[in-house]
Amino acid sequence: MIKFLIINPFGIGDVLFTTPVIRAIKDAYPDSVIGYWCNERVGGVLRNSPKINKVFALSRGDIKKIRNESWWKGIFSFLGLLRGIKREKFDISLDFSLDHRYSLISKLLGIKKRVGFNYKKRGRFLTHKIDVEGYSLRHVVEYYLDLLKPLGIKPGGNTLEFPVPESSKVKSKNMLAGHGITGKGPVIGIVPGGGASWGRDAVFKHWPALKYAQLADKLAKDSSSQIVILGDESERPITEVVVSAMKHKPLDLTGRTNLEELAALISNLNILITNDGGPLHIAVALGIKTVAVFGPVDALVYGPYPPSARHVVIHKDFDCRPCYRNFRFQGCEHDRRCTRGITVDEVYAAAHRLIKKE
Repeated sequence: MIKFLIINPFGIGDVLFTTPVIRAIKDAYPDSVIGYWCNERVGGVLRNSPKINKVFALSRGDIKKIRNESWWKGIFSFLGLLRGIKREKFDISLDFSLDHRYSLISKLLGIKKRVGFNYKKRGRFLTHKIDVEGYSLRHVVEYYLDLLKPLGIKPGGNTLEFPVPESSKVKSKNMLAGHGITGKGPVIGIVPGGGASWGRDAVFKHWPALKYAQLADKLAKDSSSQIVILGDESERPITEVVVSAMKHKPLDLTGRTNLEELAALISNLNILITNDGGPLHIAVALGIKTVAVFGPVDALVYGPYPPSARHVVIHKDFDCRPCYRNFRFQGCEHDRRCTRGITVDEVYAAAHRLIKKE
């Protein structure tokens, strides 16, 4: 029995992009044990997966936050993480972190085969490495699947996975019904925030909140759609603008769901309209139609995967974009014209086409 450790400390989308890798491992080694080292915020993406045996939801960034509150608590958290990983006696690590410290820890914990990307020569503690300068011209999923080559494992499909228990889907459906969302018209979720992994720069991914409000009103009026606003508590200032500007008041669930509950709610939608961010990829993994607004980021690399007519990306082709390249946001000198320039009518037309196909 081979024991694998997947290392990915990034956001929701990046973790979902590794699910085809996990599927391929399980296809090649059905009896394998797979652990996943991720950040605390995205642990819920993995905990219901039958393919994942153990989740270590504590990244370097999480430990730093804990240490800022209490130095001793940070140290104890880190030591507990190391003990937990070492106890499992993993044979192979697949390191998507682009950070030499994760592979160093893997080496010190006795993981003999360490596969990952050699970005800016940070792969010095890896035993098998693939040189990359950045991700471009093809999707991240395809880069991630490259890490299987040194192991002789062939990809077993390229669709994303996010298992949601049926009981959670039913609970969410009942909750929506309790608020009058009965599915008599199309149920459309709107995420006017998103992109939390970008921190303060997430605003550069956001389509203007007032445009979301105009879009939602137009959909409610013209197609009798029932609108659900989604977001975490930190995004309340954005969602409040949307809700207060709307004439047809939506169901506002801002801050009322954890990650698992958000996925269950998305599974009950007909369409999700969102900025570039984690909720988009959750919907794609769940087979829900999407309309996504992309600004600084190249959708060819970070967009819905695999490409499908069920997933529409709206973007503007300015010569300055994508301004997110080689894992860095270069900043914006054009007042976010790539998102501000997208019209309500453009997004409405895409959503309306998907509604007609229901």
